[in-house]
This record gives sequence, C-alpha cells and structure tokens, in this order.
Amino acid sequence: MTNPLLPHTLLSRSPLLNAAGTFTPVGVSRSSPAVAEATAWALQRYLVIDELQDLASRELADFSGAAAGTVVHCAAAGITLGVAAAMAGSDPARIAQLPDTDGLRRVVVVPAPHLIDYGHPLATDVRLAGATVQACGRPERCTGDELLPALAAPEVACLLLVSSRLTRDPAFDFPAACEAARAAGVPVLIDGAAQDLRVRELTALQPAAVVLSAQKYLAAPTAGLVVGESGFVDAVRAQQKGIGRAMKASKEAIVGVLAALAERRGLDLSSWGARQAQKAQQAVEALRGLRGVDTTLVPDPLGAPFPRVRLRFADGANEARRVAQALRQQDPPVWVMEHGVREGVLTLELVALRADEVDAVVDALRRCVA
Repeated sequence: MTNPLLPHTLLSRSPLLNAAGTFTPVGVSRSSPAVAEATAWALQRYLVIDELQDLASRELADFSGAAAGTVVHCAAAGITLGVAAAMAGSDPARIAQLPDTDGLRRVVVVPAPHLIDYGHPLATDVRLAGATVQACGRPERCTGDELLPALAAPEVACLLLVSSRLTRDPAFDFPAACEAARAAGVPVLIDGAAQDLRVRELTALQPAAVVLSAQKYLAAPTAGLVVGESGFVDAVRAQQKGIGRAMKASKEAIVGVLAALAERRGLDLSSWGARQAQKAQQAVEALRGLRGVDTTLVPDPLGAPFPRVRLRFADGANEARRVAQALRQQDPPVWVMEHGVREGVLTLELVALRADEVDAVVDALRRCVA
C-alpha cells in the first residue's frame, strides 16, 4: 500500500500475524474490501444519523432475532448505555440527570464470576452510568439461590450477565437467571461482546438487550451493537441526549456495520466452520513433534463454531511466556492468546488468518521452540 498521508514508519512495518483472536490491543479484526469500501463511502458524504440508525435497527433485528437494535460507539459503551436505559428509561429529565442517580433505581446485580476484566473491569462500565454494582455469589460460583434475594431488592435497576470465555463459572444457568429476573420484574442485560455468531441463542433468552462488538467476528469498524426489546432499545438511543453523547456511533461505523451484516447474510456458516476446523487441524498436525509441547484441538467453551489450537509446554509457565515473547520479536511479529500462560499454555485462534499466514505462524513457532 502507498499513501502519502500515512507516516512512513507505519507503512514500513511488517504486517502483524494475529493468532490471538479478536484482541483489542492488536486491532481486533481485518475488514473485508467491501466493508472498507462502504465505510470510506460514508466518510465522503453527509448522512442523516437517525435515518441510518432506523435502517440499522431493522437490519440488526433481522440478524439477531430481536425486535430492534441500535449502534453505539463500542460494546463497553453499550453496557454503560444499557445500564443508563435501565435506570432512566426514555424520560428526558432522568436522562439529563445521569450520572447523578439520586432517586433512581441504581443497583446493578452481577454474578461475581461475571465481573471480568477484559482490559478494564466490567464494573467500570456500570459505574460510568452512575450505578453501583452488587456482586452475587463467590468469585468462582453463583447459584440461583444467591441471585433471588438480590433481584428482589427495590433499588435494583437490572441484572447484568456476561457470556464470555473469560467468566469463571461454566455451570452458570443463564435461562434460570433470566427467568428469575423476569419474575422479579428486573430487566436483563447480556454482555455478549464476542458472541455475534451465537446472538440468536442469547436473544432467545428474552433479555431486555444483548450487547455485541461489531468489530469482532463481524469485522465491521469499531462499534457496539445493542439488540433487544423495542422499548429498551429506544431508551438506549434516547441516552444520546445525556451521557450517550460521548458514546455515539459515527456515520461511517453505522454504514460499515450495515455492510458487514449484509456480508454475514451471504455467509454459509456450516462451510465457514468446516474451513476453520480444517485450518486448525492442519496447524495441529504441522506442530506435532515439537519437543516439550503437547498440541491439541480445543472447542470454543461457549459453542462458537470453530476450534482453537492449544499448546501445553512441559516446562510450564516460564517456557510458555518465553515463547510468547519470542513470537512477538519475529518478522512478522506473531501474537497468540496468553490467558493460560500461568498453566504453561498458549492458544492459537486462526479464524482471521489465511492459509499462508497459518503456515507462517507454524514456522515462527518452530523457530521459537527449538
């Protein structure tokens, strides 16, 4: 690529190989040429944002199975605005009042295992709206018996659940929690940032809203997607007159989302999943025989339709950490998932990589392990 407006130091860098998944510090994803072109098209035009949001609502409803949708700045903003909507609704005075929550229901119930840190604490997203967090259960487990009394408190604004591989309670009963909240008259907000491939599974739980990242597997420009009940989505949109002004979606982000949704409609997910499995299996076979490394395929813990490659180092955490650091020094640099490094595990997510790039990752690993 040549562009006289871009710094030479940026253009001269080797392309990074991302085997770390939809990881924000390395730019999350690569948009297709069609999505990039649509985004550039929007940048060169004046567009009426409300009209774009109305169109996005219809397209997001079709995509997700929810009644409506809206685009916000990012998924973190979607959580904050969802909490704001639960507290203030569409009332102009209450919207203007936030983040002052005096006189409002201001408590957000969160299962303790769902209070994750994905670069910053999830609780921060809640507090930005002026709400307070009430954690339920223990750090590794939250039961229905622990949720019920918390949901019955009069000051509760909503129940916030997280669908992520980062949560610490794989046995958590999402359907039961949603049913309990409905019985208590408490809206449910689900953070499903990386779960766009499972969005219909989440909207089937009938929450008030599900929050997604547009830039992860949809590979749109950075944006948050809030899909759910019509009235609740309207309340999220209404926050633009208050704290949501700082979290608005740009015209190019909305148009990029529309293009990415159109692209997803044309995708055969079954064939796509088979291609991802084949890439991962080929990597496993190519990496077998590495001294001191056990290489296996592992399914996504939440049921996303692709596996990952797990590398378990016989020499433990120090060796895993050394290899991860060495990979970043390669040309091109290679980033991998390091969430299991304390257990001597590195993980490869190959979804975003072409076959030749997978080969390059394999070659880099061979050099770094040898």
